Amino acid sequence: MAISRRTFIGSAAVASAWGALSLAGARTAAAASPPGDVVGKITVGYQGWFACAGDGAPINGWWHWSQDWSRTPSPANNVIKAWPDMREYTRTYPTAYANLGNGQPATLFSSYDQQTVDTHFRWMQQNGCDTAALQRFNPNSSEGPTRDAMAAKVRSAAEAHGRKFYIMYDATGWANMQSEMKADWTAKMSAHTASPAYARQNGKPVVCIWGFGYNDGNHPWDANTCLDVVNWFKGQGCYVIGGVPREWRTSDGGSRPGFGDVYRAFNMISPWMVGAIGTAADSDWMYQNLTVPDQADCTAHGIDYQPCVLPGDVSGRQRAHGDFMWGQFYNMVRAGAQGIYISMFDEYGEGNQIAKTAENASMTPAGSGLLALDEDGTACSSDYYLRLTADGGRMLKGEIPLTPARPTPPTIGGSTDLARGRATTESSHTQNYASGNAVDGSAASYWESANNAFPQWLQVDLGAATAVTRIVLAVPPSSAWATRTQTLAVSGSSDGTTFDTLVPASGYAFDPARGNSITITLPRGTRRFLRLTCTGNTGWPAAQIARFEVYS
Repeated sequence: MAISRRTFIGSAAVASAWGALSLAGARTAAAASPPGDVVGKITVGYQGWFACAGDGAPINGWWHWSQDWSRTPSPANNVIKAWPDMREYTRTYPTAYANLGNGQPATLFSSYDQQTVDTHFRWMQQNGCDTAALQRFNPNSSEGPTRDAMAAKVRSAAEAHGRKFYIMYDATGWANMQSEMKADWTAKMSAHTASPAYARQNGKPVVCIWGFGYNDGNHPWDANTCLDVVNWFKGQGCYVIGGVPREWRTSDGGSRPGFGDVYRAFNMISPWMVGAIGTAADSDWMYQNLTVPDQADCTAHGIDYQPCVLPGDVSGRQRAHGDFMWGQFYNMVRAGAQGIYISMFDEYGEGNQIAKTAENASMTPAGSGLLALDEDGTACSSDYYLRLTADGGRMLKGEIPLTPARPTPPTIGGSTDLARGRATTESSHTQNYASGNAVDGSAASYWESANNAFPQWLQVDLGAATAVTRIVLAVPPSSAWATRTQTLAVSGSSDGTTFDTLVPASGYAFDPARGNSITITLPRGTRRFLRLTCTGNTGWPAAQIARFEVYS
């Protein structure tokens, strides 16, 4: 069986040792490099490889949504293990699945739509994902033009949302990798390093190469070939990360022998863990037998260490409502890791995504057999694994104490709307559509600002400084209110005078098919005043809000 990004061969020694636990105490390790865009940071693997028929992508098919990309996804033509939460996407594409459990049509997003990528990077911004590693497979295949376009879309989204990104080459199955990877960097990808959003470490642009040293037919190159590529990128002035087998240090199991010089030529080592662990006991065994000695080896050789953390496969019921992922965060931080790589942000195919996911059966296609985040009986909000990543990042950065106890609740706050009936103010309103309509609990009444006079704002006073985590916004659900996108930003204040930006301006689609409602996650913190600023509305030349709900 060949090793790929979706599978990982376990050695007999590792397989026989699962559960043999003897946990060491917290450790510290001297970083080879100072904090930068990967050292001291949370990096998320970003596939960006979903396309839909009719989205305009050069690949012109249901890329990675179905087994047969030429046919519409359906239960008989399915390749994914989890269903995305579709409520925040402006443009969606109908599938051949049955309606969702709530009766709404089963639609999917396309990564080729800029709004999709912007939505993902906004989620990263809101949840402490510092850097995105854009996966780049052989671009000389038929997928190449679409992948080229995705790199530009990721760059745009990273710039707009204050995130960093870098190119992560996956060498899997790339026959002429040695020459073509160099040519691709020179002719195409190196141009993106001009972006202020391109990740740098030690002042150098970051590049990752995944797949050197794997002991299977999809990664056939010898050590000299791989070392040549690593040194070539370093010669181009790059800081080079290696996505390597978990047995890289011992050169056995899934690693080819004789690759020690290749591994230690990298500036940072990032061992792959998808398929290698599936329980907390697996993670603890890895901590003692691989992570701790790996970190010591990297420290001794002046290499930065970036282990993987994964949320677990939804379909495999691995997640344990976040305990599986938090145990990994705890182990990696106490081992002294220089950074953490999340596998992955949007990998609905493996079921290992942290991006917003169906919460329960009401959000998955009826009869599809796809599990939701409540698969073990614990209700989880669709953004739970994003919030869990945010807390893991805070622990990595020393912003919260090292703790084996998961601090992140699976659901967001309580069910009480803290803004209901509270005092409001506004920049303006027209006729009798005053700001109080937005907090009166009625979906039919609404605030509407003066026309043709953006920006406009709506503000609620919660009465006291309160820990708030999300707001829910809606326009009337009447069929007369067609889909519209409003450009909104959220700011907060303790005194009603000085406001800090909590969520920067972004376009939010209010779609009748999704109840004309959207949810915006807020960064953690307490504030008394919340202000919503609108700078555009595709449905009417004014700001319009029927429900302004706040939850803690």
